Amino acid sequence: MHLVNRTYDELQVGDVAELRRLITADDLYVFAVASGNTNPMHLQDSDLDGNGATERVAPGMFVASLISAVLGTKLPGPGTLYRRQVIDFLARAHAGDEVVVRAEVLAKTDGVVRLKTEVRRITDDAVILTGEAEVLAPTEKFDREGVEVPGLVVQRHRHFEALLERARPLQALPTAVVCPDDANSLGGALLAAKESIITPILVGSEAGIRKAAQEMGADLTGIEVIDVPGDTAAAERACALVHEGRAAAVMKGHLHTDDLLRAMLDKENGLRIGRRFTHVFVMDVPGQPEPLFVTDAAINIAPDLPTKVDICQNAIDLARSLGMDPRVGVLSAVETVNPAIQSSIDAALLSKMADRGQITGGQVEGPLAMDNAVDMAAARTKGLTGNVAGRANILVVPGLDAGNMLAKQLAFMSHAEGAGLVLGAKVPVILNSRSDSPMSRLASCAVAAIHHFAGAAK
Repeated sequence: MHLVNRTYDELQVGDVAELRRLITADDLYVFAVASGNTNPMHLQDSDLDGNGATERVAPGMFVASLISAVLGTKLPGPGTLYRRQVIDFLARAHAGDEVVVRAEVLAKTDGVVRLKTEVRRITDDAVILTGEAEVLAPTEKFDREGVEVPGLVVQRHRHFEALLERARPLQALPTAVVCPDDANSLGGALLAAKESIITPILVGSEAGIRKAAQEMGADLTGIEVIDVPGDTAAAERACALVHEGRAAAVMKGHLHTDDLLRAMLDKENGLRIGRRFTHVFVMDVPGQPEPLFVTDAAINIAPDLPTKVDICQNAIDLARSLGMDPRVGVLSAVETVNPAIQSSIDAALLSKMADRGQITGGQVEGPLAMDNAVDMAAARTKGLTGNVAGRANILVVPGLDAGNMLAKQLAFMSHAEGAGLVLGAKVPVILNSRSDSPMSRLASCAVAAIHHFAGAAK
């Protein structure tokens, strides 16, 4: 950023400066944290007047603070100090509004400058606020390049919020919830039911399920409970519900993943459809422009090339059902093919297979290192071209250990939320872990519902 001020001696009556600013929902969250003003009227999901629309009203003092940006960076600029500000609020700004902030010099006396200040909304030229400022103008010249401040990333999961909004109007997805006999698994299913995303069918020990509900203070009235003792038998009964057409998804409860998958992989009574079962984490990483897929991080330990083909295809199909443009970055330690690194060879083969139509529906490129898969500057530095390098939204990892570490790093260091889904079965399988937050559990159900109904519409 290049900043230049106008000293007191340089200022003239009639001097004007302006800046334009798009007010975003993230601005309102930053202001709420910085100021302590957490009035829900100013946040993303409030509807205090009951009209069915969220208000997202920009706080008046946030809008007023934009005046200080003009004074401190443009007119007079660096070195300016406030003495007085008078403000009249005439209208309201909202997240999504673009405004122009204007300051005009009215008078100057003994180092003090008086300025007219106002903020207008660009779309209709409405005056949001007007007033006057008195400042001490700088006396020393400032002209400097490279003035920077640290960037901020708002830890808000707007992609999952958008997925939930898409899933709520859909028909509730009939879901067999296997062994939901603890607070986490039962609570996740009931939360998704409350949001009308799924219609749970609780399969497992009825005594255990009702005990968990009682401990939570949850009401199971109107929810079907099928009493099946034993984890394996409960998983088998869930598969039977799918074959009977009563369930369109399966949700993992309080049982080992292996016990759930063993029943689904049974050749006669399971849920196989020809592809390998693969796992996808749909990650909502704060600051990223769209969801980021990590696959496979939970099922295939050391996938061979045919398995990686299914990993790619399943993830592409899911991304398309969510309305994304699938761009698959096949990861390795390097972005060039090295015969000593098997993952780089597999990545190159997957890329060529996509070129030849053996993987369809998305762009596949590899090998890519993590940096040049997701960062455009890193991709350019390495001379990588194409539409995937630097912009990958599906990351295919070399093996389960790498995928699991990557997903957990995003969750615990980058504050991402992850929705877990098993693909390649007859129906989507919702796979949550005990440490998942309510948002993760809801998002997993929402992704399953959107994916199911997108397939049903074809």
